[in-house]
Amino acid sequence: MTSLTQITLEVTDPAAAEGFYGASGLGAHVRLRAAAADVPSEGFRGFAVSLTVPRPADVRALVDAAAAAGATVLKAAAKSFWGYGGVVRAPDGTVWKFASSEKKEKGPATGRVERVVLLLGTTDMTATKEFYVAHGLTVARSFGRKYVEFAGAEGSVTLALYPRRALAKDVGVPDDGSGAHRVALGGGRARFSDPDGFAWEPQPQAEAEAEAEPQAEAEPQAEAEPAGR
Repeated sequence: MTSLTQITLEVTDPAAAEGFYGASGLGAHVRLRAAAADVPSEGFRGFAVSLTVPRPADVRALVDAAAAAGATVLKAAAKSFWGYGGVVRAPDGTVWKFASSEKKEKGPATGRVERVVLLLGTTDMTATKEFYVAHGLTVARSFGRKYVEFAGAEGSVTLALYPRRALAKDVGVPDDGSGAHRVALGGGRARFSDPDGFAWEPQPQAEAEAEAEPQAEAEPQAEAEPAGR
């Protein structure tokens, strides 16, 4: 595994989720699938999807579009210590953060998204960081136990770690929660879960290639048998 390629949200009402993500424009950054009906999920799910955009006007446009489509505004678009940002919670419960490093108004919204970042809240920053490094990710930025960001291939989703409580505070929600995360991380060639229970799954093509490899190795041996007789 070298990068995060896809975010899949698990939703209890697929039709309603399709409507929201289509109307808000956020559906371009995630996939949707039905959640398991018998697996509960309560409170903060331990993650947020962050979109980095060029201008404050882009932040406002995203917040307004999400709110018009039915999202709850957790933090109104405003200046922050790092720039300009806003946070909403989608009807399915996913928290979305919109941020720009610019504080000054520099024109109308561009409609561009510069980066998609999946922020994972972790209970042990050191252990989780080491886990991902062992699985092939490279640390791009690290601020001790406060924030870790991993490098990724061009066009991939950036994976970043926050302490769980700090992430909840950053997006404006209580940090208590239980049950399923209701998100699946796509990338690599195997299925596994990280120390906080976030599930990774391979993309269909990678999974098919991985399953075919043992057969490919066995075929030459089967073909070589007649030559030895």
